[in-house]
Amino acid sequence: MIQAVGLSRRQRAAKRALDVVVAGVGTVVTSPLMAAGFVVATVDTREWGIFTHIRVGRNGRPVRVHKLRTMRSSTTHTTTVTTIDDPRITRIGRQLRRFKIDELPQLVDVLVGSMSLVGPRPDVTGWADRLQGRDQIILSVRPGITGPATLAFRNEEEVLSRAADPEQHNRDVIWPQKVRLNRNYVEAWSLKSDIHWLVRTVVSVTSHQAGSSDERQAAR
Repeated sequence: MIQAVGLSRRQRAAKRALDVVVAGVGTVVTSPLMAAGFVVATVDTREWGIFTHIRVGRNGRPVRVHKLRTMRSSTTHTTTVTTIDDPRITRIGRQLRRFKIDELPQLVDVLVGSMSLVGPRPDVTGWADRLQGRDQIILSVRPGITGPATLAFRNEEEVLSRAADPEQHNRDVIWPQKVRLNRNYVEAWSLKSDIHWLVRTVVSVTSHQAGSSDERQAAR
């Protein structure tokens, strides 16, 4: 078991309070979009619109993480590395992923305490359990919806699609950089930093939407 040495008790309480307040408001505000996304995902994939997967959470314990389903099930593709041209991703699912709508159900995960708004993304077994030494501090906090590593690799699927060997590139290049960013985040944590990353995330998503709108206008 990983010892929660990253944040003090007071810091953890402050972080949790921010999570509950912001995730509570966010869940109420985005609930119509989540409901619509669920219906669309169900029809589009012909499966239950909410996808539940097990990830490594705080202190190395497994947690259930929820997303809108954006991929069709496949018995031929078993990799956990997803590229932008992954054949399992549906046409509508691609748009849900592009604008991060598929991750809205994780606001509920934050409310129940399995996730945080800001923190390292929850990883699968085989990655998170490879952490050694100082890097293990990453598991002292709840996994997050967004954070410095998430924003730094917002276009990760596009980068991987251009790599000759996506799995190797993820293992040798992207993963070590994410570990460094996540470790630095935990070691230098403050409530102000969480607010900063939340604002950065909102700006990133809205600017991405505006850019997509400009692209559509230019294409006419």
